[in-house]
Amino acid sequence: MSECTHDCASCGESCSERQEPQSLLKEHNSAARVGKVYGFVSGKGGVGKSMVTSQLAVTMRRRGYQVGILDADVTGPSIPKAFGVHGQAMGSEQGLYPMESRTGIQIMSTNLLLPNETDPVIWRGPVISGVVQQFWTDVLWNCDYLFVDMPPGTGDVSLSVFQSIPLDGILIVASPQELVSMVVEKAVKMAEMMEVPILGLIENMSYVACPDCGKKIHLFGEGKTAEAAARHHLSVLAEMPIDPALAALTDAGDIESFQGDWLASAADALEA
Repeated sequence: MSECTHDCASCGESCSERQEPQSLLKEHNSAARVGKVYGFVSGKGGVGKSMVTSQLAVTMRRRGYQVGILDADVTGPSIPKAFGVHGQAMGSEQGLYPMESRTGIQIMSTNLLLPNETDPVIWRGPVISGVVQQFWTDVLWNCDYLFVDMPPGTGDVSLSVFQSIPLDGILIVASPQELVSMVVEKAVKMAEMMEVPILGLIENMSYVACPDCGKKIHLFGEGKTAEAAARHHLSVLAEMPIDPALAALTDAGDIESFQGDWLASAADALEA
């Protein structure tokens, strides 16, 4: 037998050095209660993933569920702003307490740990991944549904979430442009490689409703997200419009006051 290089990937020998691959999944805080966990994924930034995450959290809260949002977009956190949640999260010997919105939605984000919420987070990938894992392992969640707002793309943090948090499924957020449809496929294929179920796709910025007649105007064309979904045998769970009123509520930290029912089908899918 040749000298061992300790690189089992290039070796066909069966020896004591070879071990079965170990699961990287982490347990949540022993004092926490977490029901179903869903990740919100986008292949690129700017498609409104955090907006969709927030709206679906509000929808599920209105249906009577306890809901939490783990803001895994560490360098670009926007969830606290949308809900008007400011200040710093507190903790105890048991763990870190999530902050709550006006209607009781639990939130944990880097913005709730910084002395000043406008301070930039200039951390390298491994540090960011470690923080995201701590949001899962150290926070005292008490929710029926925990939504993980993931950063865009398929990099370090997304991989860390897929490997360390036991996701029950993911929802992919896209916009109708042809470029985005191509990037959607990257997110779909990553989820398939990581063996995480995909509940479906949500198309944001799908259309603008004419304020006079209500006609839907598809600024970027229509059907591209549906075509990408069909290629992977997925459902399009919602087509969300560009709504200036919703944008104004989000900027004011009052997203819980929005009245749209565009995500009802997505909420039904979660309940099912």
